[in-house]
Amino acid sequence: MPTHSGRMTTLPPERARQADLEPHQARHIAESFGSDADRYDRARPRYPAALVERIVAASPGLDFLDVGCGTGIAARQLQAAGRRVLGVEPDARMADFARHSGVQTDVATFEDWDPRGRTFDAVVAGMAWHWVDPVAGAVKAARLLRPGGRLAVFWYVFQPPSEVGDAISAAYRRTLPDSPLVRGPMPSLDAYSAFFTKAADGIRRAGAFGDSEQWRFDWDRPYSRDEWLDVVPTSGGHSLLPPAKLAELAAGIGAAVDAVGGSFTMHYTAVVVTATRTGAG
Repeated sequence: MPTHSGRMTTLPPERARQADLEPHQARHIAESFGSDADRYDRARPRYPAALVERIVAASPGLDFLDVGCGTGIAARQLQAAGRRVLGVEPDARMADFARHSGVQTDVATFEDWDPRGRTFDAVVAGMAWHWVDPVAGAVKAARLLRPGGRLAVFWYVFQPPSEVGDAISAAYRRTLPDSPLVRGPMPSLDAYSAFFTKAADGIRRAGAFGDSEQWRFDWDRPYSRDEWLDVVPTSGGHSLLPPAKLAELAAGIGAAVDAVGGSFTMHYTAVVVTATRTGAG
């Protein structure tokens, strides 16, 4: 997300790389999210009900595995829909929060996790699959899924109104001119397309799934200034910033929101890359 970590990275794939590493090879970024698990769970947006309902309806049974479950945000939504969910999370701090929120969680990276003979009707990953090797992850998911089971990995991106996005981008450029966190336009769905492509390619290369599909969901969420500032430190790489720089950045972002009246509406888009386990492979 966790892993990996069930967590939203605000960086497109090329910005998540360091020294040309793929995201799943730069897990120190993923493993920074647990430094403030309470904030992460409080501030991160929930997944739209339509996304949860479609994954549940398309899965053949009740047993779900949540890869990189983080604090258990997606897992709790699936539990509320009547599923039995086991989480796998490499960050012990995030896993501890998930357990206390009612999600049984094992501490491990997905690739190294020992399922101890357990199998599942669905393997899901919310904002976490880019921290997993896409081919090895799909191969392992196939081994864990019962025939007809579903692999569903999903991400969301956010897009503020243009005047807010431009002002926030300017705050990043002023505060962090040499950081990979500096953005031009806020990351768009196209910026995340590499995640979707790599997930679909991993599924195809695993040789144990039917053709992959993509499902899209759009929704809006209003934010006050303080609500958005609560989200900012939970985004990829921000918790690694020196406290003074993070405070300076927050001041700039806060000023940008104040300039448009102290609140704005964020548009979110989620994409699910999904396929059904076949009898082959």
